[in-house]
Amino acid sequence: MGKLTTHVLDTAHGCPAAGLTLRLFDSSKKLLVETTTNSDGRVDRPLLEGEALKAGTYTLEFEAGSYFRKRGVSLAEVPFLDVIPIGFGIGEAGAHYHVPLLVSPYAYSTYRGS
Repeated sequence: MGKLTTHVLDTAHGCPAAGLTLRLFDSSKKLLVETTTNSDGRVDRPLLEGEALKAGTYTLEFEAGSYFRKRGVSLAEVPFLDVIPIGFGIGEAGAHYHVPLLVSPYAYSTYRGS
């Protein structure tokens, strides 16, 4: 059974990014999921799984600016990174796709995790 998961690590503070809001959209920009990371920087259940996970393109949007402001980080009125969109494709609906985000106020990276 295929599933889509995510995990967010706050590289500026060296910890999981707890309380970060994220949204998942399909290729038509339809909102599929809106949720917040838990104390481990993960979501409590897969974003999509089983029949809901279909081949196609998706976008995850991570509310990094809001997260860092809540942490007390002083950001410019218009932060360098605010909402981080990550576009990716699902080619095999039966596979596990993990999209982690490593983030600071000034940089981020992602990859296909396991």
